[in-house]
Amino acid sequence: MADTSFLTWPFFEDRHRTLAAELAAWSSSNLQDIDHSDTDAACRTLVGRLGASGFARYSGSETGQLDVRALCLIRETLARHDGLADFAFAMQGLGTGAISLFGTQAQKAQWLPRTRSGKAISAFALTEPGSGSDVANTSMTAVPDADSYVLNGEKTWISNGGIADLYTVFARTGEAPGARGLSAFVVTPDTTGFDVVERLHTIAPHPLARLRLTNCRVPASAMIGTGGQGFKIAMSVLDVFRSTVAAAALGFARRALDEAVLRTKTRYVQGQPLCDLQMVQGHIADMALDIDAAALLIYRAAWAKDTGAPRVTREAAMAKLFATERAQVIIDKAVQLHGGDGVRSGETVETLYREIRALRIYEGASDVQRVVIARQALAPDNGGH
Repeated sequence: MADTSFLTWPFFEDRHRTLAAELAAWSSSNLQDIDHSDTDAACRTLVGRLGASGFARYSGSETGQLDVRALCLIRETLARHDGLADFAFAMQGLGTGAISLFGTQAQKAQWLPRTRSGKAISAFALTEPGSGSDVANTSMTAVPDADSYVLNGEKTWISNGGIADLYTVFARTGEAPGARGLSAFVVTPDTTGFDVVERLHTIAPHPLARLRLTNCRVPASAMIGTGGQGFKIAMSVLDVFRSTVAAAALGFARRALDEAVLRTKTRYVQGQPLCDLQMVQGHIADMALDIDAAALLIYRAAWAKDTGAPRVTREAAMAKLFATERAQVIIDKAVQLHGGDGVRSGETVETLYREIRALRIYEGASDVQRVVIARQALAPDNGGH
C-alpha cells in the first residue's frame, strides 16, 4: 500500500485528497484487465474508461485554467498502477494543452468536450528529426494561401501518432527568425497530405509515430493563438505538464518501493528476511528519502502554478530532473533487491525499469533541465538564487 501521508501537506485542498482517494480505488478496480498485447487498442480502451469515469475531464479546461496539482496526482496514481494508463491520460492533456490555454472558444467547443469525455484522442506534434530539445530549430513550414495554411515537413516521436483524432502541430510561419517565427495548428489525420510514415517501437510499448505532412492544407481558423506565438504556446504547455512528468516518475518510484518492501519482508536468506539486513534497510531508507524529496519538489511546482505564478520554469525543471533521475535509481534498487526475478520479463519491477527510462528524455531531457536551472541561478537579477 503506497504511502498517502503526503496528502496532508498544505499544498493540497480537500478536493485533491478526495480525488486521490477516488482515483486510487477506481484504478484498483479498472486497470487490472487491460490487455497490453495490442498497445493501440489498450490506449483506446484506457482513454475511453478514463473519459467515462470522469477523470479525463481534468485533462482540459474551457476557462484556460488547468489544475496542475490534480494533473500531478492523477498521473502519480495512474503510473503507480499502470504505466500505459498514465500515458493515455497524459496525452489527452498535453495534446490539447495549447487549445486549453490559447485556443479560441470555437476550438475549445469543438475538441475539449470530446477529449475530456474520452471520445477523441489527442497528440502533441512538436519534435522533428532535426529538432528535439532545440524547438527554435523547427523546420516544418506553414505557408499562408488565401484563407488557408499549407504545411510541409516531418514530425517524429509523436505520442499517440497513428491513433490520434487531432494533432497540435507546430510549424514555421516566418514572422521572425528562430523561435519567434513559429505557430501552432490543429490538424486532423483525415486531412489530405497527412501521413503516418513509420510506427516507432520502444522498450516500453506506447503508440509512437513519425508523421509527414505534404502540402497539407488547413483553414486559417486551425491556428491556435496568433501567428508567431507558437514557441510561447509550446513552452507554456510544457511549463504546466513538465511537473506532471515528474509526478508520473514519482508514481513509478512509489510502486517500486512497495514492491521492494514486500520482497524484502517475504524473501528469506539464511533463516531471516532480507529486510533484517542493515544494507537492505539502507537501500529502503534511500528510496523512501528520494521519494519524499521528489514529492516536495513536484507539489511545490504544481502549487506555485495553481496559486498564480505566471511561470514555474525553474520549479518544474527541478521537479522533473530530480524526480525522473531518482526514480531511475529507486527502480534499479528494487530490481537488485528482487535478484534474478527482477529481470524476469513481465515482473512488476522489470516493467517499471523499462517504463521509467523515457521520462528522463521526453518533455525536456535531464541535461536540458540542468541548463534551465543553471541559467536561472546565474541570471543577473536573480542574486544567485
